[in-house]
Amino acid sequence: MATDIIPFGPSAIHARLSVSSSSQPSPSSSDSPHSTPTFAFSFRCSNEPPLSDEIVPKIEEIDEDDVEDVKVSPTTTEEQLPSPNRAMVKRPRGRPRKHPIAPPTAVMKPPKGRSKTGCFTCRRRKKKCDETKPICVHCQKNNVHCEGYPPKDYWRPGKYNRVDGTVTVSSPRDLPILIDGVETDLDRVFLDHFNYNLSRVLSLFTDSHNPFKEILLPMAIRHRGLMHSLLCLSGSHIQVASEKPNPSVDERQRHHYILAIQNLSKDKNMNASIQGDVTAIIDDPVVAQTLVLCLESICAGEIHGEYRPHMDAAKHLIKTQQSPNQEFQTFLVEFFVYHDVSNSVTSLDRKSVLMMEDFQLPQFMIQPEAGALLGVVDGLFGYISKIRALRDKIRFRRNENMKPVIDYDILSDAQAVDAALRSWVCSQQPDTPRYIASLLYRQCTWIYLHRTIMPSIPNSKLQEAVDEGLVYLRQLPTDGSTQSILLMPLFLLGCAAFEEYQRPPIRQAFADLQEYSNLGNIKYAKIIVETAWKMMDEGNEESWDWETIIKNMGWDFLVT
Repeated sequence: MATDIIPFGPSAIHARLSVSSSSQPSPSSSDSPHSTPTFAFSFRCSNEPPLSDEIVPKIEEIDEDDVEDVKVSPTTTEEQLPSPNRAMVKRPRGRPRKHPIAPPTAVMKPPKGRSKTGCFTCRRRKKKCDETKPICVHCQKNNVHCEGYPPKDYWRPGKYNRVDGTVTVSSPRDLPILIDGVETDLDRVFLDHFNYNLSRVLSLFTDSHNPFKEILLPMAIRHRGLMHSLLCLSGSHIQVASEKPNPSVDERQRHHYILAIQNLSKDKNMNASIQGDVTAIIDDPVVAQTLVLCLESICAGEIHGEYRPHMDAAKHLIKTQQSPNQEFQTFLVEFFVYHDVSNSVTSLDRKSVLMMEDFQLPQFMIQPEAGALLGVVDGLFGYISKIRALRDKIRFRRNENMKPVIDYDILSDAQAVDAALRSWVCSQQPDTPRYIASLLYRQCTWIYLHRTIMPSIPNSKLQEAVDEGLVYLRQLPTDGSTQSILLMPLFLLGCAAFEEYQRPPIRQAFADLQEYSNLGNIKYAKIIVETAWKMMDEGNEESWDWETIIKNMGWDFLVT
């Protein structure tokens, strides 16, 4: 073998491989039946023309993917391989077979598709990426900047769009509602008004121990129906207090009223209990809804008996079940009895629950100093219910033309009530607005008794009793919490004011009460009192029967 080395300079020089077959057999191989070709290697400059008998193979870059895709077996022939891989085949040793075994057909893998999950740098350089995150190892080994990976493209429903491989949303999604029922800015105004204003005029407690803030409001946060009821109540109060009607407030208040009624009517246990199922237990928030909707009728100034179904439902629930929450049960009973007894003062067909022999106030209710209202736990409303029973007897005897109208049994029962009122002891702390308000309640209860058994004409004892009531009334602060429970005693005081000088302070008390609480039923109570005054001045003894006056006017409302 001869090697011819030709000098060459620093210019672009290509190494060429020349393979030549010697025409003269070598002495060592002359006797061999198979002559072996002789290989000669030489280096020439690129500018020299190649020899005519030299074979110059073209060296091509082998793609890594192509190399990996071809499996070379010992029986694979050079012709069965792609041209770039033929030089890599190792020829088998030994003498070839005379009748060689036909090699099996090579199994070729299907070509791999190019991955689209590699980094931007490898994809641009058309290199296989190892897809290591955040920076691929391939870029690190080649000392190049890895530009990272494209974002993953997830499937999205039709309202999402895909633009340039990125996911975009056609419109921002709404955040979920934090408190069920409180959905708009106006709803939040309603809720603030209930907490900071309305709750203070519905109870003797303004902030601390206020049952509307400490019992009902936490319930409403967890119960959609009760929240709608509270917002409806607050919206009614805002609408009545505003000088001009606000259509948006009225519409939103109506919205909450409809949803509150729907929620109440769909409660399965409520419907089952009303239909006589004694095993149905009503949740406390549902029971509270009946009270709140009754208050809504008061705030809105409704005068056509809209309060009745709510009061009837509350009465049924109080008689058939008891809440495990004693604090709520106490508030429920006191609230209901207060409005129920007050209702009996102005309605012909509404007897109070205290007039029923099978109903007794729970023993835990006897805590007058802790009452949110007056008259219930201190026993005065029990006397008012007895007076209402006397009025029913007298009205019956008058309608039947029975003589005398007031028989001895009625007179005896009236004297028993009078004696009880004289021995009644106020449980409130002296020299407080609560103490003065309690004395006003006691005074008006006696006035109610006097107006029941005596003819409806001027009377010196009645005049003195009204004057004493006005003294108590003047001592109460016009901006204090006692204003929230003054409408019922003020109504009884007004219906007994035969003297003209007694009426201006009563009118002023109505105005102060309206300014403080802005309840819608106050103006109607004032109209009934002024109607009774007109009948008094005319000498009409039917001024005694203000229940009939209200009925003849087509009204039915609560004086609370």
